Amino acid sequence: MTSRYDAYQRLKIDFPADRVLRVTMNNPASLNSADQRMHGELGTIWRDIDADPEVNAVIITGAGKAFSAGGDFEMIDGIMNDFETRARNWKEAKDIVYNVINCSKPIVSAMRGPAVGAGLVCGMLADISIASKKAKIIDGHTRLGVAAGDHAAIVWPLLCGMAKAKYYLLLCDPLSGEEAERIGLVSLAVEDEELDQKAIEIATRLATGAQSAIRWTKYSLNNWLRQAGPTFDASLALEFLGFTGPDVAAGLASFKEKRAPEFPKTSPL
Repeated sequence: MTSRYDAYQRLKIDFPADRVLRVTMNNPASLNSADQRMHGELGTIWRDIDADPEVNAVIITGAGKAFSAGGDFEMIDGIMNDFETRARNWKEAKDIVYNVINCSKPIVSAMRGPAVGAGLVCGMLADISIASKKAKIIDGHTRLGVAAGDHAAIVWPLLCGMAKAKYYLLLCDPLSGEEAERIGLVSLAVEDEELDQKAIEIATRLATGAQSAIRWTKYSLNNWLRQAGPTFDASLALEFLGFTGPDVAAGLASFKEKRAPEFPKTSPL
């Protein structure tokens, strides 16, 4: 393994097959929630992978029984209360999305358990997304009290259509992996015990295929996402504007206190 990955602390790197690199979000004490360190690393890892001549395909997954539980409370507190933290996280969130899209190597996601927030960005933007049938996929933003800005506006309508995208993004209803496959939100849903091997199988096929053909096909198809760049930029800006308002304070308090949120009943909008 090249030394380019030595600095990563929250992302565990290994090669489960020849020329297949696996990125494992590794914060298992909190269901692989994205703390400040992981959030930054998810923004930079794709550039390192893109530049690595030893890698032809990538798997993104989570340690243990979860893909990712989203952003951790400490990071969200920082975004709400400190301008520099908010600005840094806005840039990192933008980098995660665009660096996944622009990584020339095909990416396969393997999602089990909770798949939420910052981690879900990589799961949904992966070129081939695989979920355990019992995975629990939730965008989660409006439940927290901010706009669905991480990735949803750029890709969910393309994957499952505008009607389903609005239903799940406005209401934050959870989807099982099985239901996500049925509506076209993920590529495949498999039994949990088959998930890791299926991801390796598909990534190996990609890694041993015609590399220029595969990479150029990915590049061409991702122009659909690049065209939606202004939509994504607006959603991300509005998400981070929301971190300065009263709704997110109510939403975060409800998560910490494990109760239903009590959002303000009126809005200046």
